[in-house]
Amino acid sequence: MRAPLGPFALGTAPLGILPELVDAPAAQRCLQRAEELGIRYFDTAPFYGAGLAEERLGAFLAGRDPTRLVVSTKVGRSVVPGGTTVFDFGRDAIRRQLDESLRRLGTDRVDIVYLHDPDDHWAAAIDEAWPVLAELRASGAVGAVGAGMNQTAMLHRFVRETDMDVILLANRYTLLQQYEADELFAACERRGVTVVLGAVLNGGILATGAVPGAQYDYRPAPPEVLQRVSRMEEAGRRHGVPLVAAALRFAAAHPAAASVLIGAKSAGELERNLAAAAHPIPAAFWAELRELGLLGADRPVPAA
Repeated sequence: MRAPLGPFALGTAPLGILPELVDAPAAQRCLQRAEELGIRYFDTAPFYGAGLAEERLGAFLAGRDPTRLVVSTKVGRSVVPGGTTVFDFGRDAIRRQLDESLRRLGTDRVDIVYLHDPDDHWAAAIDEAWPVLAELRASGAVGAVGAGMNQTAMLHRFVRETDMDVILLANRYTLLQQYEADELFAACERRGVTVVLGAVLNGGILATGAVPGAQYDYRPAPPEVLQRVSRMEEAGRRHGVPLVAAALRFAAAHPAAASVLIGAKSAGELERNLAAAAHPIPAAFWAELRELGLLGADRPVPAA
């Protein structure tokens, strides 16, 4: 990678999948504000608005020094007529998808390419897609290659069976999912694989709190999750700690985490999230979470 990832990065999914809320000027303001606030890593994918997020990121990148920024995109889904995508991890499809992404991004190279959610496509991903990514990396067409998923088991298998450089783990290391990734992180450390964390707010509930209709892993939160989050919020109020601040700081504090993706649909939302990520959190807050059984005794937390 040509530049450091930085502790926090911008995930561009909202800029593509929410076009009714985010018009082109608002998307550019969000991207520009991210750069002004020190973000240097931008993640995207064809899936986000059937190429729209990539196009908007490409407009932002035009004229900028590519050595100062890190850009990642994903392969495994082909954009098809009708404004949607379909899974395809075939050799030819992977090359075509990357070519189309480079065109939308307005560049001839990206720093990271991830296999995107190959959960139900292991054979094609490992036998056809992975060799293409390895060839592209060897040729210098891409800087680093890896996989991005919402599960740990298959990512762990990729780390064991390939020489991938980086993983993007979503939803599985958070204040609500504290232990599922331990074996994966240990494998990454042994093999020198970089870890990027995404969706550390578990689909929304660690930002909104236990409100009616709160989303957990992209579906309505079950009662036991609502209750757990409500108890975290109560502890936060006693110590002056917003829930979103605790969630972002917790994820970033893990020694394995090289960067944490923050999604935002506006410059203002990004500013609020980054402010939360810098919010001071007293040691007494983490201690109370441990006493309440809401935080594992061995979980790393940020310094006060």
